[in-house]
Amino acid sequence: MTKKVLFLLHLPPPVHGSSMVGKFIFESKIINGSFNSQYLNLLASKNTAASGKPSLNKAIGFIVIWFRLLVKLIKQRPDICYFALTTTGFAFYRDVFLVFLLKIFRVKRIYHLHNKGIRQKQNSFIHAVFYRYVFHSSDVILLSKHLFADIQDFVARENVYICPNGIPEINSVKNKEIYLTENVRILFLSNLIESKGVYNLLDALAIVKQRGISFQCDFIGAEGDITFQQFQDKVNRLEISNQVKYLGEKFNEDKNKAFMESDIFVFPTYHETFGLVNLEAMQFALPVISTWEGGIPDVVENNVTGFLVQPKDTEALAEKLEKLILNPQLRKKMGLAGRKKYEKEFTLEIFEKNLVNILNKVLEK
Repeated sequence: MTKKVLFLLHLPPPVHGSSMVGKFIFESKIINGSFNSQYLNLLASKNTAASGKPSLNKAIGFIVIWFRLLVKLIKQRPDICYFALTTTGFAFYRDVFLVFLLKIFRVKRIYHLHNKGIRQKQNSFIHAVFYRYVFHSSDVILLSKHLFADIQDFVARENVYICPNGIPEINSVKNKEIYLTENVRILFLSNLIESKGVYNLLDALAIVKQRGISFQCDFIGAEGDITFQQFQDKVNRLEISNQVKYLGEKFNEDKNKAFMESDIFVFPTYHETFGLVNLEAMQFALPVISTWEGGIPDVVENNVTGFLVQPKDTEALAEKLEKLILNPQLRKKMGLAGRKKYEKEFTLEIFEKNLVNILNKVLEK
């Protein structure tokens, strides 16, 4: 008999790593063909700026989600619940109430963690109590082995599974030509959130400009805790307005076009679990400059598919930018290496099959 799996996950909007993975699962023929799947969307925020902030609408939305979960548990009696758990902030306490329901109905739980921060919060007595309650008798999916340290005080290693994210192939990528241009185009594609390294990248670009090096850098993404005006004020102060442009949000073909027309991808985040956007850049054969943060070292191979620098190290970031801008053959070599790594390890099909295997292993316990 086909096992019943209840998926509690995030679906866009807003668009971010966890919601995109949720969308891939929701639309997966491989996953839905393997199980009797039911879905419940946990996202209460409709835009990036509202994420992590409590509100009356979110409170009402949570009550609706809680009762929908109750109905599904009564009617469907799932064999296992896949739960994209939020581990910190207001959303964590919301999720605790959902876990409470799952425990009452004795539903086997496997958490898929797309965020981190437990290690920093667990020194609080209240947080530690809730973490022990939530993770007791559960299994956990991590995006990288590097993230185990975040949960090791609450989850045994034998209950942890590693499942890197994957992304779907885009047909237009196969037609991309790698131009070795003099006017190098740099791309940052993420929401305007300070922890994504927005200001650090702007500072590094100012250093590169001061060295007399020509470039064009496009920032694409929604406004977050940095508004467009704050972003532009910083650009103006650094006197790089001729080199840097903010292009707002872009989706689908417009986003693909931005990747196609770029030469270097930069994502200097200092709070990350995986960095799905780095995979997108590698799919488009772009060399990537990112950070030694979370599971990123599993994705970006330092000195092979790009460069990794320490988070917030503006000088090192500028140095790697300069190196790639001035070395077109290195850009090409690293970009092609990244494309091969994507094809070998990070396609959507590989992710889907890994997730199915993990769910089956937990169901067989």
